[in-house]
Amino acid sequence: MSQKKTETGMVYPVIALRGITVFPGMILHFDLNRKKSIAAVNAAMQNNQEVVVSCQKQTDIDEPGMEDLYPESTIVEIKQVTKMPGNLMRVLVEGKTRATIEKLDTCTHKFYTAVVTPFWEEQEGITEAEEIAMLRVTMETVTAYLEHFPRIAKTMENQIQESMNLSQVIDRVAANIPIPYAKKQQILSAYHLKDRFELINKILLEEIDIAGIRENLAEEIKNKVEKNQREYILREQLSYIRSELNGEDSLTETEIFIQQLEALQADDEIKEKIRKEINRYETVSHSSAESSVERTYIETLLEMPWNHVSEDNTDIEHAKEILERNHYGMEKVKERILEFLAVRQMTDSGDAPIICLVGPPGTGKTSIAKSVAEALGKKYQRICLGGVRDEAEIRGHRRTYVGAMMGQVAGAIRHAKVSNPLILLDEIDKVSNDYKGDTFSALLEVLDPDQNKHFRDHYIELPLDLSRVLFIATANTTSTIPRPLLDRMEVIEVSGYTENEKFHIAKEHLVKKQLLVNGMGSGRLKLADRAIKDIILYYTKEAGVRELERKIGTVCRKCAREYLQNGRENIKVSSLNLGDYLGKRIYLLQMANKKNEIGIVRGLAWTQVGGDTLEIEVNIMPGKGEIVLTGQMGDVMQESAVIGLSYIRSVASKYKIGQDFFKKNDVHIHIPEGAVPKDGPSAGITMATAMLSAITKRKVDCKLAMTGEITLRGRVLPIGGLKEKLLAAKTAGIKKVLVSSENKKDIEEISAEITDGIELVYVTCMEDVLAHAFV
Repeated sequence: MSQKKTETGMVYPVIALRGITVFPGMILHFDLNRKKSIAAVNAAMQNNQEVVVSCQKQTDIDEPGMEDLYPESTIVEIKQVTKMPGNLMRVLVEGKTRATIEKLDTCTHKFYTAVVTPFWEEQEGITEAEEIAMLRVTMETVTAYLEHFPRIAKTMENQIQESMNLSQVIDRVAANIPIPYAKKQQILSAYHLKDRFELINKILLEEIDIAGIRENLAEEIKNKVEKNQREYILREQLSYIRSELNGEDSLTETEIFIQQLEALQADDEIKEKIRKEINRYETVSHSSAESSVERTYIETLLEMPWNHVSEDNTDIEHAKEILERNHYGMEKVKERILEFLAVRQMTDSGDAPIICLVGPPGTGKTSIAKSVAEALGKKYQRICLGGVRDEAEIRGHRRTYVGAMMGQVAGAIRHAKVSNPLILLDEIDKVSNDYKGDTFSALLEVLDPDQNKHFRDHYIELPLDLSRVLFIATANTTSTIPRPLLDRMEVIEVSGYTENEKFHIAKEHLVKKQLLVNGMGSGRLKLADRAIKDIILYYTKEAGVRELERKIGTVCRKCAREYLQNGRENIKVSSLNLGDYLGKRIYLLQMANKKNEIGIVRGLAWTQVGGDTLEIEVNIMPGKGEIVLTGQMGDVMQESAVIGLSYIRSVASKYKIGQDFFKKNDVHIHIPEGAVPKDGPSAGITMATAMLSAITKRKVDCKLAMTGEITLRGRVLPIGGLKEKLLAAKTAGIKKVLVSSENKKDIEEISAEITDGIELVYVTCMEDVLAHAFV
């Protein structure tokens, strides 16, 4: 097609561009994919290589008409055409002059044509001096603009030359600055040079203001940032981006807290408190230390299981099966748990009991708590109180302190993730106190059923309901536990195991466990029943079974070595070869004497590792009436010896003892095993009987033992630890045991396994004792 001149202007092929405005003197390339645009380029290349480029008003229109194009356009010369993959054409053009589209033809050809009238800017009324001034003002504005955009400055240096006039400078600046194409079109459309001057300077000054505001915002954010606070920088950048995007982004920390609060199972009072803390956190500067403290506090409150409870398993038979499977004996503990389940099943309520298991080490107090948790279907948490001396360990620290944290009770509930777990307070008798506070007093509120419904941890500062928590405490003795605290707990005595109980525990639990641990299962090692009993009798001396388990483990390890080194299979350990694995017997039983003797009486004692028998010896020798006590007797035991001697002197005439006997003779009382400290009043009647036997030369029954406290008038008072004492008597081969008649109620609670084979005689005074003791 050749250019034709009409009455109004020249006819040119037209290319409609999306979002691109071309200025005179501007060299750029663009890609074309519309068939009409490509046809227009081909037509121009066959003529003088000139086309008109016009910018669309809306970029989403594929077939624009006259009303869709800006009439102010540019006549350009095509410098290079390159065909690209995908039916694309890349065109390099140079702007020549401004033009106005008078009429657009969309139907005659395969491409758009238009009647175009070129126009040149008007400079009417502008003197040469004014043009130079406007040029300098424009350059100063451009320089100020480029200070904010150093990357554009590098491109602009090559585009603007000193020889250019004002019109050329304006076109080059407008072509290179990143502004919307609508504003560029305004500059292109301005006929008068002065109008273009005002437009370009106005746009540049607006961009300078925007850049200044942006830099100020960045500077304000930067001033709030401390060194190495990467997390803070990311948060501020996210906040700035969100404000630019009108909040169309991921959730903020505060919004996450609000979502968690809505899902929280808690009372309205607690939720309102957490909501206030969240609002306060939102106003705190994230760069301050208080922000971190507040965030940790809110996270703690949201993690607490306020009203979230687990469903208890109230099946009594199921609970009984688990307790019997995991533990042998401990009938009182099992009975109390099953009673609790029965009440819960009958009433659908019932406060959880607060139980304190008191007994020697190794008797299964801690492990039974785990079994109780399993039987009830409760979460299990353990708090070790041994050596705890700071009240804050129980109640928590106040939030005003640096590094404050919640107490161990609240922490256990938080870790359990339910508000009704089983919490084991281990070694409660070993709590200590110092200047920081009384730990026992802090436990008073925790373990009081009437007060712990509103327990307040100093850190949480909100009421925490502990009435749903099942507390089980363990202790070796109640002597160190204050009376007010002891009164709040239901004390259950866990006495030492009998030999038979130890045998069953070892056979049913310990042996299987050690065989598995030491790799001797699958029939590689068989431990005979007699060997287990010998380990109990001759290699251990304890109330529990920890040392017993260690001895069984020793046997298993030695057998494992034999299995590997010597290739022995099906190893059998009996009482005959037990010494090959454990060495010589460590403990020898103090068996009852074989004949009746004068001045020797068998007493019974309680120790932390079980019961024991004491052979009390008395000798009479010429002297000055003194009493000599040896065998590391404690103060109470020494007083019992003096009381016994005073009683004998008061009844001397009845037993035909001379008036001057106690002035001319000394009495020496000795208890063998002098390296072992001994104390307590229970040997009172034993020492009195031994002294009277030595003084009157009357023999005492060798198959008899006794225990009881004596008074000056010869009354026999009750004592404790009867189960362990009777067990020791049975082991030593004693056939008859004398106890206070007031201990009859205690004897009735002892299992028949212990009392079988022993004749129990109840005595009220020394006359009854002597009647059975003397042969």
